[in-house]
Amino acid sequence: MEDNIRRVDYQVFPIKGGYTDHILDINLSSGDIGFIQVSKDFRDKFIGGRGYALKLIWDRTTENTRFDSEDNILVMASGPLGNDPRFPGSGKFIIGTISPLTDTFIDSNVGGYFGPLLKRCGFDAIAISGISEMDVIIIIDGDKGEIKIVKAPSYGNDTDMGAIFYGEALLKEVFNEQEIPHSALVTTGIGAKNTRFGIINSLFYDRKRKRLRAKQAGRGGTGTVMRAKGLRAVIVHSSLPDIGSNNPVDPEGVKRAGSELKKVLSRMDKTQLKLGLWGTPVLVEYMNKFHILPVNNYQDGSHKDASRVFSEVFLKKYFETGYPDGCFAGCNLACAKASKEISITGGPWKGKTAMVDGPEYETIGASTSMGIFDPQFIMEYNWYCDQYGLDTISMGVSASFLMECFQRGYLDEGDAGYRLDWGDMESANRLLHETAMGEGLGRICGMGVRRAKRWVAEVYSKRTGVPLEEVIQELDKFAMEVKGLEFSMYISKESLAQQGGYGFALKGPQHDEAWLIFIDQVHNEIPSFEMKAEALKWFPLVRTWFNAVGLCKLPWIDVRHPEAARTQDPSHNLPSLEYYVRYFNATVGTDKNLDDILADSERLYTLQKLINLRNGKGTREADMIPLRAMGPAFINEYLARESYYDAWLRDIKKTTVLPHDVKQRHAMLMSIRKEAYEKLCDTVYEEKGYSKDGVPLAETVERLGLLDNKAIDLLKSNGIDLYVRLVSN
Repeated sequence: MEDNIRRVDYQVFPIKGGYTDHILDINLSSGDIGFIQVSKDFRDKFIGGRGYALKLIWDRTTENTRFDSEDNILVMASGPLGNDPRFPGSGKFIIGTISPLTDTFIDSNVGGYFGPLLKRCGFDAIAISGISEMDVIIIIDGDKGEIKIVKAPSYGNDTDMGAIFYGEALLKEVFNEQEIPHSALVTTGIGAKNTRFGIINSLFYDRKRKRLRAKQAGRGGTGTVMRAKGLRAVIVHSSLPDIGSNNPVDPEGVKRAGSELKKVLSRMDKTQLKLGLWGTPVLVEYMNKFHILPVNNYQDGSHKDASRVFSEVFLKKYFETGYPDGCFAGCNLACAKASKEISITGGPWKGKTAMVDGPEYETIGASTSMGIFDPQFIMEYNWYCDQYGLDTISMGVSASFLMECFQRGYLDEGDAGYRLDWGDMESANRLLHETAMGEGLGRICGMGVRRAKRWVAEVYSKRTGVPLEEVIQELDKFAMEVKGLEFSMYISKESLAQQGGYGFALKGPQHDEAWLIFIDQVHNEIPSFEMKAEALKWFPLVRTWFNAVGLCKLPWIDVRHPEAARTQDPSHNLPSLEYYVRYFNATVGTDKNLDDILADSERLYTLQKLINLRNGKGTREADMIPLRAMGPAFINEYLARESYYDAWLRDIKKTTVLPHDVKQRHAMLMSIRKEAYEKLCDTVYEEKGYSKDGVPLAETVERLGLLDNKAIDLLKSNGIDLYVRLVSN
């Protein structure tokens, strides 16, 4: 490949105890390629993965940094526990940056081989800043000890539009067929260039299927940042072996911990969720049964046609069987499903055949949120979003919001250009392709719900004369976003714990921070208010740690150890979590217990909170959730489950007599729900060491070793009194 812009030779930094202690630092504006040596103090305090991304972004960006600023950093980082097939789920890495949707820190946890191969090339992370004047790719070749920035080649319309097509063409040009198994890359497509919710595909070679597979860094617009920087792809290549290259301090300890967890997965998954057989689509049936499946923009939680998209349908009609489906070697949970070859029936690639990686539960939920229960639509929607580089969640929720605006009269055909009806696959497909191309109503959809809401309000206010702020207040009831990020695919109306899980989530309402819906609403394992509040502190800390060390959370949270039932808190699944603590100690050479792990994680969690505070998303106001997330936002939602809500009110009010007028009953219910959420805020903030406004107290920040001058100024500007403490010190 020609058109080299910059080339650097280097000696690969070896992995010792899970770390290389080096970060690759690339500035695309200047073309500079440098290496940051990580100190022991930095490593011990910030761990890896999300922690490294947080610290780099805290130090090198400001409150004025936006997604397309030169000083914004796109960080791709594994952790010390990534890159060891002897322990399941160790192929994860994170991509962190300032989000185009939230204007604050976002990260996505993604699988595949990119993170492990980046580490084998000698780097715990890569930090990419600046903006290139032309589209470029970065090639990191650990075998040659060579890093190059080169002009991005063009291969024609299909590859210029399609992220996976582009990756396939690129690998064929850069490496020969024999070397593909030792390579991985990240790419994104044209949709990431034209929207705020672009994804990054993590592409890896499936040796059994002999084709590229894709996993996605899906949330918050990481792909949009990548395209804004003029970066089309990053390729990593190393022929170091899968097993042994992480060089743990205690290899036998790693092997024992991994073997014990694998035994639990093999034995228990087949009796519980059966993720190994069904993949995450198995959740559809549970969610529908318990009124948690989003239907028609989260108005309803179940639907008579839901069985058309149950996991059995995808297994029988689409999924390939007989292949190991893990996204990294050694994971015997193997929940990353892939399809047989299917025919594409619509859109610019109509008539082509394709193999689809997925769908995951969230993608199916995005379809049902649009009122669509057609498995072929879901497969094609999944495939197009991956090729375009679009988040299936944000795309689906943004489309659903616009559909409800049409349903409630805030948009008409003149505004949209066509009808937007629930379940109309033709209009949903049209909106998808327009969004990817930045055309028509798709230009509005691609901004995400928060910005689309403003546009709808302006259009409706201008047409009707209704004051703009009055319209926005009504749209706020069903605009399913917090902090600018669209909700993931769980109805939280009847789960106060999940309401808090969405509202307090630092990146916005994404389930990877506090997925409590299952233990709260399905298993009823945290029935009391106090238990819900405790869970809203404990679970985010554990999940933050997983995102720092380079691990998948599913083997822990979705497969229950048989001994967990005998513990005080079965939902914590402590017997399995103990394997992870042992794995960490054996890899890194420490002697930490779970409390130590949680303290390390709390430091990262609080640093992320400080970035949110700096960027205007860190107070109580930013944690408020839409009315629909608390309960039935409109009368039609109440009436759809009238007997349930009436019984709920009688139980709460301890009375058999309710107002005859349904509007009064609805108002009574929503008043109780809002009061409960405000009480939850007070309790959880106190539990976390925050003020009533959700701002970390000085002693909390100091205890975690984060009270530097920048943090002091930030806390003081948000009403935290530091005078007495500073004088006493």
